[in-house]
Amino acid sequence: MISNEASMKFLEDHIPELADAAFTQAYWQALANGSSVLKVEKGEIIEVFPDGSRKFIKKINPLIPVPLGKKRITQ
Repeated sequence: MISNEASMKFLEDHIPELADAAFTQAYWQALANGSSVLKVEKGEIIEVFPDGSRKFIKKINPLIPVPLGKKRITQ
């Protein structure tokens, strides 16, 4: 039997994958329920509709890479 500590460690180690799966599921579920969703593509926020049409919302600043385990402090 796996201890609670081992279970917790396993889940913590897989948080990025679990979060990605949850967001993907929510994205498709929202579209299936008739709602639109927002997504970022090539530096733009795009609204995606259940029929597959898209609407440009706005441009955004480029992503700022932050190494794993580091913090980005803004001035």
